[in-house]
Amino acid sequence: MYKLRLRIGCYPGFCILAFLFLVPGPVLQAQSDSLNMVKYTPEFKFREGIFLNHQQVNNNKPIPKSRILTSVDYSDRDFYIKALENKTFLFYDHIGMKQEVKTSQIWGFSRNGVLFISLDDKYHRITIVGRICHFVATVTTYDTRYYDPYYYNPYDYYYRSGGYPTNTQSSEMRQYLLDFKGGKVYDYDLQNLDVLLMQDPELHDEFSQLSKKKRRQQKFVYLRKFNQRNPLYFPKN
Repeated sequence: MYKLRLRIGCYPGFCILAFLFLVPGPVLQAQSDSLNMVKYTPEFKFREGIFLNHQQVNNNKPIPKSRILTSVDYSDRDFYIKALENKTFLFYDHIGMKQEVKTSQIWGFSRNGVLFISLDDKYHRITIVGRICHFVATVTTYDTRYYDPYYYNPYDYYYRSGGYPTNTQSSEMRQYLLDFKGGKVYDYDLQNLDVLLMQDPELHDEFSQLSKKKRRQQKFVYLRKFNQRNPLYFPKN
């Protein structure tokens, strides 16, 4: 092998060809892929458009405005929200065929390079983007309560036996995590963060050694640490 390298050095033109044969195929493929990818930073801008699913987000390939079938003005600041108000979403695919999908199944959209994810029939900005994303959403909660079986109605002037349910609804803000690799959304709590940190065993061990109080206090610190140690990469625009 050593003699072969010396001999190749005498013929520069042949050297390149020989090197390509000597380098394993997977290595060349990995090098090629890395050249076509860019590391995510806060300055990164996602392509403008609607993402049908999480895979399109990973590939940074949304449905652009030019392929969306809607009566909404393209210059409207809330174009994407209004274009997704109907139960179905119409668009042209990459070969010009008209397609229709349920709006409830759509992942979300990108506006001005920022991601908005669908949850509880609304769209919420992802404030921290990384292998573990963080966002806040306003969700509707429902509460069903049963009153005393001997209910007195002062307007009817009689007692009515038998319990009856009453439903109340309210809105509240909650925090969520998004596993960018798998696309699943989790509640932002200690247990779910602990599971997601397992993707980095060394960091997870460090986190596990803290007291429960410290882990609660430093959830956000370790979320950021994880993202710094495990960066996201996207295809170059």
